[in-house]
Amino acid sequence: MKKTVFLTGATGTMGWAGLQELMKFPERYNIRILARPSTKNKEKLAPLTDKIDIIWGDLSKFDDVLRGVAGSDVVLHVGGMVSPQADYRPTATRKINLGAAENIKHAVLAQGDKQPKVVYIGSVAQMGDRREPLHWGRAGDPICVSAYDHYGLTKAIGERIITDSGIKTWVSLRQSGILYPAILKNYDPIMFHVPIRGVLEWATVEDSGRLLERVCRDEVPAEFWNRYYNIGSGAEYRISNYEFECLLLNAIGCPRPEQIFEAKWFTTRNFHGMWYLDGDVLEEYLHFRANVPIKDYFAQMAKADSLPTAIKFAGATKIAKLFPHIVKLAMRAMAYSQEHGTQWWIRHNKTARINAYYGSLEKYRAIPDWQHTDLTHPSEQPVLLDHGYDEQKPMSEFTIDDMQRAAEFRGGKCLSQTMQKGDWDTQLEWQCAEGHMFKASPRLVLLGGHWCPECFPYPYADEPNPRPWQWDAEAKRNPFLAQLWSPLHDKDENNVYGADIFDGWEKN
Repeated sequence: MKKTVFLTGATGTMGWAGLQELMKFPERYNIRILARPSTKNKEKLAPLTDKIDIIWGDLSKFDDVLRGVAGSDVVLHVGGMVSPQADYRPTATRKINLGAAENIKHAVLAQGDKQPKVVYIGSVAQMGDRREPLHWGRAGDPICVSAYDHYGLTKAIGERIITDSGIKTWVSLRQSGILYPAILKNYDPIMFHVPIRGVLEWATVEDSGRLLERVCRDEVPAEFWNRYYNIGSGAEYRISNYEFECLLLNAIGCPRPEQIFEAKWFTTRNFHGMWYLDGDVLEEYLHFRANVPIKDYFAQMAKADSLPTAIKFAGATKIAKLFPHIVKLAMRAMAYSQEHGTQWWIRHNKTARINAYYGSLEKYRAIPDWQHTDLTHPSEQPVLLDHGYDEQKPMSEFTIDDMQRAAEFRGGKCLSQTMQKGDWDTQLEWQCAEGHMFKASPRLVLLGGHWCPECFPYPYADEPNPRPWQWDAEAKRNPFLAQLWSPLHDKDENNVYGADIFDGWEKN
């Protein structure tokens, strides 16, 4: 019997790749998508109108979402506002991404006993800054979104909404950076928000598309669901940001990073990205990786039809390599002349941004030139973070004693006195070190790495109780977070951010 699959975000990068994979199996799936009725979307989807069911609507409108969910067997929730626009338009990002998660939740619950399975696409951005030596991570590590990363914030909050919604069968797949040919078009100041020695385990767009189809198959076992997984294309795709720049620039015929960038243009912290200790777990379930050597993949991207003509011309004629100073002038403009550029912050003395991304103005000034910058491959030796419970113990054996110990490791308490043995889904009463009381499932706290929602950043001025990023204060009372935060931050740093979030950044 064919399944009905409802896909959001079908016109975006990952969603489009997933749609192409689903369409390869017309005998398996009835495909239903939700798309905004923009001119661009209508042109893109015009060839597919007789092959899939298109709901013209909006994720922010419940009735539109309900039309997609009703009668579906699987909901692939990929859509939403993404970076860099997500971070430039924080209020819109919050309304769209969180509104969509709430609408998915209520639409699924409205199906009663006929709930579809829900696949929520989270993000590596939820995990925040994972610099060396803590650049290896896994599901269950502390959720610690970097300052000013509104995409990461909304992905984390959305994940919480889905986890403890009452939806019977769900999964959160935390997406990494996606490699796709059009990434070569991305010419934005956010390119310098990335530390040179930062890391990422990339996922190719093809692997990501296959993943979305494979998760819909009948053979996915019951044990797979109601968990958190990291999406990555494997060991071949675990590289540093410097190595990424070298691969990218070489593929399009540009000079090396040292010839067209200044080292100080790049931040030294406060981005996201990590290598996955548990990345192969998802592959073992879904077998979605093509395992293309990364150098071959970059070469394929450079040959793609979607590559901008200017880049193709520059690469073919070797103009960029012959005249690197011209390329450097263009890159310099990106760093200096726009308000999201790192050097614009320096020039205009944006102290909060400087502190967040460099530590301080003094630390920015102390950044060495390329010749004295460590460009070696980061350590392959993982440092494992403690999750505060016995991870070798069968999940069916967990009791309230395990929850109380986990809460203590997070600086708080589990106020509930009893729980059914092995029940990971019934919400318990918890209290954080600040005295906030909240409800959350053991699954969300122990397996997802979440904690107190009232201590979580929520820096939106139009909300009754906006909260800035203040992980430093949280780490002082939460040993679970401190093991991640404290080794990467000096004790004398000012790590409270958010008061200036509307200082020229919110445009509409």
